[in-house]
Amino acid sequence: MLASIHRSAPKNRQGLPFGFSPTYNRSVILRRLCFPLCLPALILLLGTDAVAQQVQLRHWSGQGVAPVYEGFDVNPDGSFNMWFGYMNRNYEETLDIPIGPDNRFEPGGDRGQPTHFEIRRHKDVFKVVVPKDFGDQRLVWFLTEHGKTEEVSGSLKPVWMIDRNRTTRGGNSEQINSNTPPVVRVETPEATLNAPGTLNLSISVTDDGLPARGGKPVGMTASWAKYRGAGAVRIAPAQSKVMDGHASVAATFDTPGEYVLQVVVDDGSGELAGNFGYHCCWTNAQVKITVQGGAHENAQR
Repeated sequence: MLASIHRSAPKNRQGLPFGFSPTYNRSVILRRLCFPLCLPALILLLGTDAVAQQVQLRHWSGQGVAPVYEGFDVNPDGSFNMWFGYMNRNYEETLDIPIGPDNRFEPGGDRGQPTHFEIRRHKDVFKVVVPKDFGDQRLVWFLTEHGKTEEVSGSLKPVWMIDRNRTTRGGNSEQINSNTPPVVRVETPEATLNAPGTLNLSISVTDDGLPARGGKPVGMTASWAKYRGAGAVRIAPAQSKVMDGHASVAATFDTPGEYVLQVVVDDGSGELAGNFGYHCCWTNAQVKITVQGGAHENAQR
């Protein structure tokens, strides 16, 4: 009768086979048990965080406004135009920030910047003209709203040079002047209302007819908004097509004071057409209006 031969596996100091550790295997078991139980909670947590981040990106109100330096171009006399815009981070709340500590340039204080800020992004809203010997100096625009101060610094470094007078979008890439901005004339650049009321404003516009589709110009659009002023202004229509070289609006003022309205005329290749990567082709024009105290009135301009 043959005795069966049994060889025992080598054991470690705890009397367990090599490769087996009670501590190690407890951690492995816990991880394996935790994975199917913790995974749904992890997915839920990540999903909640993603939703929270998405909500934070869309604020209807309560957010500030970021000043933007767009760049500079050169005038025939050698001076420079330093162009600025802004980003109102709100989707519904327009902002009014008077000139002063909360809306200032350094140096200069008041450089003609807006005090009223429409929602979202607005490009090349205004320019600050600086002399040809401006050199390495900087202009810094500060804006404070809802307790947050933001600033932007502008310089004449070559990287910031832009062209606001021409674009090849909708034109001819071999002819740099093939698409140029509209020429806008405000019929009455300054007006006075003897009392709060309604003022009719008109502009006349000429353009090179570009861009064109099917052999016809795309057409120009005029968009009006308050630029400065303490009171509310109702503009109707706020945006309209330029017909036969003309466009008109009615602006209603409820509060006496000094106001500036701005009209942006886009030829179909600029900001109003959604082409934020370009600095052409649209033109800004302004109207200064004084509203005096007294009974409500209507006026034609």
